[in-house]
Amino acid sequence: MKVLINQEEIHRGIARLASQLHERYGNEPLTIVAIMTGSLVMLADLIRGLEMPVRISLIRASSYRGGMTSGELTIEDSDMLDIRGREVLLIDDIFDTGKTLAEVTRRLERHQPQSLRTAVFLNKRGNSVVNQAPDYSVFDIPNEFVVGYGLDYDDLYRNLPYVGVLEEADLAAHQRLHGPSK
Repeated sequence: MKVLINQEEIHRGIARLASQLHERYGNEPLTIVAIMTGSLVMLADLIRGLEMPVRISLIRASSYRGGMTSGELTIEDSDMLDIRGREVLLIDDIFDTGKTLAEVTRRLERHQPQSLRTAVFLNKRGNSVVNQAPDYSVFDIPNEFVVGYGLDYDDLYRNLPYVGVLEEADLAAHQRLHGPSK
């Protein structure tokens, strides 16, 4: 698997985002709403670099069901914290078509936060189909299918400490070992 972003680059990128958030929010309390499951690794690393009071809420949004093609978006936010009147940062693993971030943002706005900004770990260039861009992105990447640092293929590879490009040979090896994606 080709390494696109190594561990040290990731560490520096997350530290850079934490610094940007400190500039924006100072010591004001911040509620971070993380879209599961891909953003959990980013969330864990990011909050360790923040000094302001932080509340964390998790929601589930998914449009991939195994494989590499996006399907219908489902969102589960019934356990989300109350964000009315709060500074909110929505984080996600990757901004690809932008549909997930746009829809989750729209739903969160209904809860009337004081402010709502968005941050993504990866911003995939050239795929967006929405009229919205993340407020913060840690890395811009080319239009390739990536795994690692929370991102998966067929629910595997999230644990890789780097971001790798899943190439044809990797897909063939995956299918030999794990069978076809569901």
